[in-house]
Amino acid sequence: MTNPVPADLVTRTWSRPFKRPDSIPESAEVVIIGGGIVGVSTAWFLARQGVQVALCEKGHIAGEQSGRNWGWVRQQGRDAREMPMIMASLEIWRGLAEAIGEDVGFEQTGCLYAARTDDELEGYAAWLPTAREHGLDTRMVSGAEIARLAPGATATWTGGIYTASDGQAEPHKAAPAIARAAARNGASILTACAVRGIETRAGRVSAVVTERGTIRTSAVLCAAGAWTSMFCRSLDIALPQLTLNGTVVRTAPGANALNTCLWDSRAGIRRRQDGGYNVAHSAFLEHPIVPATFRFAFKYLPAFRREFGGVRLSIGREFIDAWRTPRRWRLDAPSPFEKTRVLNPQPRARAVAGIRSMLAERFPQLAGIGMAEAWSGVVETTPDAVPVIDEAESLPGFYIATGFSGHGFGIGPGAGRAIAGLLTSAGAGMDLSEFRLGRFFDGTPIRLQA
Repeated sequence: MTNPVPADLVTRTWSRPFKRPDSIPESAEVVIIGGGIVGVSTAWFLARQGVQVALCEKGHIAGEQSGRNWGWVRQQGRDAREMPMIMASLEIWRGLAEAIGEDVGFEQTGCLYAARTDDELEGYAAWLPTAREHGLDTRMVSGAEIARLAPGATATWTGGIYTASDGQAEPHKAAPAIARAAARNGASILTACAVRGIETRAGRVSAVVTERGTIRTSAVLCAAGAWTSMFCRSLDIALPQLTLNGTVVRTAPGANALNTCLWDSRAGIRRRQDGGYNVAHSAFLEHPIVPATFRFAFKYLPAFRREFGGVRLSIGREFIDAWRTPRRWRLDAPSPFEKTRVLNPQPRARAVAGIRSMLAERFPQLAGIGMAEAWSGVVETTPDAVPVIDEAESLPGFYIATGFSGHGFGIGPGAGRAIAGLLTSAGAGMDLSEFRLGRFFDGTPIRLQA
């Protein structure tokens, strides 16, 4: 008899009690701020090289978007600038469970973008030259082949593109497992331990100040997701970053109606390891307007024009909270990061209803399936939807890794390996110049390619 799937299988990742450290190290060669997939992957690769690393997370490992995303590990549809990193990441994913000794739910299921119209199909096909340039197995598929990949669907698709080498993993498993592997290799993984700020000496990083005390270090990586821009601003480092909220549903186990990760203009769906489905509906993607919306508005104009029809704007408590948050704060008193340890927006009832309606329409076998859990996540994004991976020019020793724009989960292990090389003499193993922070300020055109 198989064990029943817990009702809070995913949400307990961020709803359980906080685990505070008994102590913190006096010093570390590298301190990482943030316990998402990028932060823990970097810590794991550093620890394997024998680097003394401490990771500080204000809440839970994978408590925010790294534990709430769709779980796709895809190359398909990527910005060309990300291709070397995601391809390297996929190779890591394939051997990750064996390397760390824990299951992360990875499976090579492929990725399918299904088109309802000729215009949609033409748009997907425009990405094929990028696939060919990088030697991917992406190909056009017919409506009949889509029916074989999604045997439980009744929707009629014109065709699509399909990358068989893509896959998926379980977000609630992956980052925590990587963090435990990093700890087994000697990393200090400190949860409920917010970093309040940075100390400097002779213009360089000399320490981080946490709520538990000070850790001396000469290198800091800020991989704090949606919090990164606020942290950087307190150091007089401008980082264009805005957020989007999206609702995801985990269904109860049900019939096998799908053999791949499927995107269909408005919805994303994949079959989970436990037999249920992760389903999201992009028609309910929301941007809460905050002061930074106006501060960075000009840089986001290209993205706003392209995605205007798919993003809802709202204004409410988030604006007031951001307005009231000081630009700087004392380092010997509780910081904004301790006030809100986990960003946990409520799932939208309309989004859940829309997901239920979509399943009934396109997957009749799943029409009556139970909605086991629903949650909302905060996706941080840059103006060109490509991450920033760079050392701050104004503060030597302070590195930034953020802005993965909703697709950081799949690329996380590859980013972690490259960043670990950037922080040491090993080298990143790839060109990171496209991810420099300065591209938003040196006149480089803001290009959205994905």
